[in-house]
Amino acid sequence: MWARLCAIFGCVLMVASGGALVTGQIVLARYAGAVKTDDLFGDSAAGAQEKVSDIKGAQNILLVGIDPRTDTQTPLSDSIIVVHVPASMDQAYIFSVPRDLVVDIPSFAKTGFRGGRSKINAAMGYGSAVGNGKHDPVQGFDLLAQTVQQLTGIDRFDAGAILNFGGFKKIVDAMDGVTMTIDQNVKSEHLQPNGKPRPRLSRCAANNCDHPYYGPQAEYKVGTYHLQGWQALDYVRQRYGLPKSDYDRQRHQQQFIKAMAGQALSKDVITNPAKLDKVLKAAGDALIFDGNGHNVVDWGFAMKNIRSQNMTLIKLPGGALNESGKYQGEALDPSAAEFFKAVTEDRLPNFLFSHPEYINKNG
Repeated sequence: MWARLCAIFGCVLMVASGGALVTGQIVLARYAGAVKTDDLFGDSAAGAQEKVSDIKGAQNILLVGIDPRTDTQTPLSDSIIVVHVPASMDQAYIFSVPRDLVVDIPSFAKTGFRGGRSKINAAMGYGSAVGNGKHDPVQGFDLLAQTVQQLTGIDRFDAGAILNFGGFKKIVDAMDGVTMTIDQNVKSEHLQPNGKPRPRLSRCAANNCDHPYYGPQAEYKVGTYHLQGWQALDYVRQRYGLPKSDYDRQRHQQQFIKAMAGQALSKDVITNPAKLDKVLKAAGDALIFDGNGHNVVDWGFAMKNIRSQNMTLIKLPGGALNESGKYQGEALDPSAAEFFKAVTEDRLPNFLFSHPEYINKNG
């Protein structure tokens, strides 16, 4: 039972921290002791025969979310989240990297990409080509990780996970839904009130419209609600029509992470064998996880003191980057460099005490 508790905690930290986010079929574990990992970092020790449970010191985890795509489609990282766990292993600081953030993407020998400046969500695509028109999000994750490392100054991520939107929905449904507080009214771009897709305008059949849908929209109003899988996924995907667009969406994803983690670690899940089994199976079908030689149980033991109330949600300040009056993407405020330095030096509490504006007060 203790091993299962650690497994569910490890799963939830990776899944919840990934929010609703990343593609691929994972290789996590359906049960504690049967954990399999995939190599997301190219040269990691994932898959090592000897089990290790000595995770110590400050840890940085990269979590990515992408739409399900075929292996002939280029994967894009729609959600990028970093979880920083200090050396005390009793807190978790969660911040999102805007998907449209304009950054320098390093060269990548595996695909012949020479490097260049682009939106960060393209990094996974630039690194994913494996030949014959096929793409592998796991290989693309390697370049994305290098790009985020270059942006933040983090030397190396200690673990990483990819979660697809469909898998996220299954995990929430396995938990029988998640209760969360919604802080602003949101209308769905994609779904009707009954959860079915909104019809698409005929003139937008070639994906040449910013807003191709019409008809009634699902709505999420201010208040506390119990969301089913399709509602949770739909809510955390929305950015159109929100005052701060993707920055509002990032906040909503982080809020859901916290609510999901709290519920998954509640007695309702961990003391219910049938529900626990469903959640572990859903995670095993949905996640691609690399713990750099440590499995999910190892991570669960290491972070057993972290609970939802110990999770601090961070909002990075930034805004639109325009050139000649045209939108090019997003740019972070210069103060973000100081924040990233605090992450790499494991002194976030001191930084946040001096910069309380970085704390998501609605978290």
